Amino acid sequence: MDIKEIIQRTNAFLMEEFEADPAKISPEANLKSTLELDSLDYIDLVVVIENNFGFKVNPEDFQSIVTFQDFYDYVAHRVKQKALV
Repeated sequence: MDIKEIIQRTNAFLMEEFEADPAKISPEANLKSTLELDSLDYIDLVVVIENNFGFKVNPEDFQSIVTFQDFYDYVAHRVKQKALV
């Protein structure tokens, strides 16, 4: 799975699950404020990621995720790790 496919899949479920405005989703946008995430939303986001990409998310990993690009890179890295196992 390449980064373009990851971005497309990620944006699709963000728009569906979190009713995100596609016009506001950009690599440099702040993930938390754009999606208006609270602590419960983060739990939902973890579940959606695990279901869509098939890997377990460590909650502490979100501490370093600020932008959508950070999020895409995280998912891409974890998908790549999963493929190597």
